[in-house]
Amino acid sequence: DLQGLWRNELGSNMTLLALNMAGTFSGSYHTTVVAINKYILVSPLQRAQQHPGTKGQPTFSFTWQWQFTDSTTTFVGQCFVDHCRKETLGTTWLLWEEVPSPRDVWKAT
Repeated sequence: DLQGLWRNELGSNMTLLALNMAGTFSGSYHTTVVAINKYILVSPLQRAQQHPGTKGQPTFSFTWQWQFTDSTTTFVGQCFVDHCRKETLGTTWLLWEEVPSPRDVWKAT
């Protein structure tokens, strides 16, 4: 169950709400890492998770539309639980910024 408050090593934090029977739920993300000169707003996220199996280390995805810039980010990964019950999210991510035309797609990510 990934519900709760998560923080990364750079100080960003994510709040995840309860998982429903369809394996989805929502929450919010507040980043501390940006390369723009705008006020940073908390951004809503949507989430999908595999229901935990017998191993209890589910895969998941998070997607959010930033509230302060024209971009969307998606993370995918897995929750790992060590022998002391400490949970760690291993992830990879992709950020896509709005571009003016299809020929500019190369600079969107």
